[in-house]
Amino acid sequence: MTTILKTLTIAGSDSSGGAGIQADLKTFEEYGTYGLSALTTIVTMDPDRGWHHSVYPVEASLVAEQLKTAFAGGPVAAMKTGMLGSVAIIEVVEDTIKRHGQQNVVIDPVMVCKGEDEVLNPESADAIRDLLLPLATVTTPNLFEAGVLSGMGRLTSVEEMKEAAKRIRERGARNVVIKGGKALEGEKALDLFYDGTEFVILESDKIEPAYNHGAGCTFAAAVTGGLACGMTVKEAVEKAKKFVTAAIRSGYAFNQFVGPVFHAGYRLNGEK
Repeated sequence: MTTILKTLTIAGSDSSGGAGIQADLKTFEEYGTYGLSALTTIVTMDPDRGWHHSVYPVEASLVAEQLKTAFAGGPVAAMKTGMLGSVAIIEVVEDTIKRHGQQNVVIDPVMVCKGEDEVLNPESADAIRDLLLPLATVTTPNLFEAGVLSGMGRLTSVEEMKEAAKRIRERGARNVVIKGGKALEGEKALDLFYDGTEFVILESDKIEPAYNHGAGCTFAAAVTGGLACGMTVKEAVEKAKKFVTAAIRSGYAFNQFVGPVFHAGYRLNGEK
């Protein structure tokens, strides 16, 4: 019998299915792993209010109970975090990682919902930086999040991304991926990988229309799946870039507000 590789996501719920825990579990399955989950927040998007987001954190004690359940079957091959919602939840996650000696930890430092531009909880951003980055095998901030974690503010160029990656790695993360995506000017969607020794630019053509809701969660989940399957961090990141690009290319318009990625795009298009 084939060994079952378990992957864990600790993240929020997106009932539209494109991002959050839903995106993570779909991605884990595309990688052939068995996905486990601990729900931290429920996010709603109101179509009657221009897709306004409301965020409802779960009690930290309930997150701890879910994690106890998840680890009751033994170790997991890799795990990731997404939206965590409160400092208390972040402390529970830190304790869980340390207590189980968890390896292959992907910290996706979610600080905003797509379409919103305010940090959900500034204290949580500080806690992610101070408590979780030192435990990260790899962290995957977008430009906004990298600006917060590095203390540099808005990042607008590859050179600024490189400096931010250096500063974030100094916080303890062993590897850093800054997701520039389509936000940088130019014809290419650019992401930056840094392992403390080399910078690697990952690029793909920008896709229009860009159905990219959930792209960041999907990318981090794909890195998690790759690590669980025995890839090096660099290999996992490089495949994740291809995986999420295919997912964006296969995305669709969910409604007039948002278009999610389609997580099966990489497999259905026969990409390798």
